Amino acid sequence: MKKIYIDGQAGTTGLRIRERLAERDDVTVLTLPEDKRKDTEARREIMNSVDIVFLCLPDAAAREAVTLIENPAVKVLDTSTAHRTNPAWAYGFPELGEDFYEKIKASNRIAVPGCHASGFIALVRPLVQAGLLSPDAHLSATSLTGYSGGGKNMIADYENPDRDPLLDAPRQYALAQSHKHLPEMKAFTGLNNAPVFLPIVGDFYSGMEVTVPLFGSDVSGATPEDILAVYHKTYDGSPLVRVSNSDESGFLSAGSMTGKDSMEISVYGNPDRMILVARYDNLGKGASGAAVECLNILLGAEPTSNLIV
Repeated sequence: MKKIYIDGQAGTTGLRIRERLAERDDVTVLTLPEDKRKDTEARREIMNSVDIVFLCLPDAAAREAVTLIENPAVKVLDTSTAHRTNPAWAYGFPELGEDFYEKIKASNRIAVPGCHASGFIALVRPLVQAGLLSPDAHLSATSLTGYSGGGKNMIADYENPDRDPLLDAPRQYALAQSHKHLPEMKAFTGLNNAPVFLPIVGDFYSGMEVTVPLFGSDVSGATPEDILAVYHKTYDGSPLVRVSNSDESGFLSAGSMTGKDSMEISVYGNPDRMILVARYDNLGKGASGAAVECLNILLGAEPTSNLIV
């Protein structure tokens, strides 16, 4: 039985990981007493005594936590932004290709993808790889997310009965175009330019809908059917990413995948103008679900073990 420690287990990502692991008989999750949870030496001792550490921490704290791990046998899955573009770390999105899967399987250091970035990369990388989309393309992306992606403080703000009335309507953020997911969105799509990115938080707990608009000229005249064919070739056979053009009577709900750990990829429109859409749970395939999927690969378990698809 593998021993696991979740550093930052009280946060939304850590709590969801614990929920997914609760019924497993191949791992045991170790914890620290509440008064030792932020004690550096206590954390150092427990992290060096386990087989696998999940880091569910802010970036600076995640970098500091890695320095505490001196046992070379300990495997680390970091859910922060800190190591995602570090070439020494595996990028935890196995559906992107066999090389991604094998690097995860063999690595002691795995960076779990960002929530917004996961949808953008899943939509764009296959088109660049197939030669339909130029690496020099200038793209935009809109990402509608539930408020749980903002962590405990944002959850408290939205669930406060006396909350600010401005929270009743969707709110765009990262207005300076410097969102922390942009580096990985560029690095793992093969694009030479980061997209113009419009993240929007809505008044719902979890769920995510990432949309990339395209003109037909952006993809060498390819039709929506051509792009769907590329997605089928890339993702068919994946237990957690599926291609489907389903909708809700002409609408697309950002909450359609809430509570699940999978992702749905779709293409809508016509040969002149089209939209690429990825829908998933920001806490599922966008965070905790992706982390547990990587754990399953490390353990040689079924990729979907204890995940909701």
